[in-house]
Amino acid sequence: MLEALLWGAIASSSLVLGAVLATVRRWSDAVVGNVLAFGAGALIAGVSFELAEAGVAEGGPLAVGIGLAAGAMVYFFADRAVEARSGRSGGGAAGVPLAVGALLDGVPEQAVLGIGLATGDGVSLALLVAVFVSNLPESVGSSADMLSAGRSRRFVLLLWLGVAGVCTVAAVAGRAIAEVASPTLTGVVDGFAAGALLVMLVDAMIPEAREKGKDVAGLATVVGFAAAAALSLLV
Repeated sequence: MLEALLWGAIASSSLVLGAVLATVRRWSDAVVGNVLAFGAGALIAGVSFELAEAGVAEGGPLAVGIGLAAGAMVYFFADRAVEARSGRSGGGAAGVPLAVGALLDGVPEQAVLGIGLATGDGVSLALLVAVFVSNLPESVGSSADMLSAGRSRRFVLLLWLGVAGVCTVAAVAGRAIAEVASPTLTGVVDGFAAGALLVMLVDAMIPEAREKGKDVAGLATVVGFAAAAALSLLV
């Protein structure tokens, strides 16, 4: 459990790091967008090689398919509920819903890290890098929005510490569940995380990366995919 706690804390630490960076200086949209694009590419590789492929090997295609559908639906409706309650479309929430979004996709990501430890495969370095890199610009952008809207630095840092704490606990929970779960259930959980991440990528992360990173975003996405795929295949 301590190992899951450690790796979960490392993966989620980029959320807090992003908040700290946002309080230190203003980052250009181009920088945030291209880091976001790199993270999106890394996450696509993680979904492909570390979640879908590993899930099929562990629990079979049916289990992964069920998980994919469940994860996609849960994320979709949870994200819409956040929008409806906060008025995110109008920007009135000043970045808070982005933090909630980070929580929605961070919990399944971290749970999968814990599952990998429980099954004896060790932590997935490719997924760890993908999670770390993708969290960073999300936290920077959200924190910058909140600071611009008048939120205090203390509020921003405490909010992200809370999100990171919940995500870290999810890694421990993933390991605990995997120790008593059947291979089929493990495949469902892998699929669930993949489904949630794919919806998040298409609905939020990739459009924002394109908007802020402009023409370089596509190239940065491919570089992120290549780097994570190499880590997945070599490590």
